[in-house]
Amino acid sequence: MPYTLAMLKRSSKPKRPRDINELAASIVDEATREPEPETAAPVPEREKNQAAVSLGRLGGLKGGKARAAKLTPEERSQIAKKAAEKRWNNRP
Repeated sequence: MPYTLAMLKRSSKPKRPRDINELAASIVDEATREPEPETAAPVPEREKNQAAVSLGRLGGLKGGKARAAKLTPEERSQIAKKAAEKRWNNRP
């Protein structure tokens, strides 16, 4: 049976007590609770080390090309077949 959005939301709601008195008390508590003030301080952004940023970017720019150059045509074909199989097996 496929999941629907309503099914997913239903499980995330807090459970209500079964006892009628506990249920009434929880409803009154919920209705009379003071809203929590939204006083969350903004998180300051950290300064990034520019040398580390440029070094990481440099490795990221040449990573895929360098890996592809080292692979044999058989290895590339095997990787591509494995990726295609994963894509086709994940279909709902």
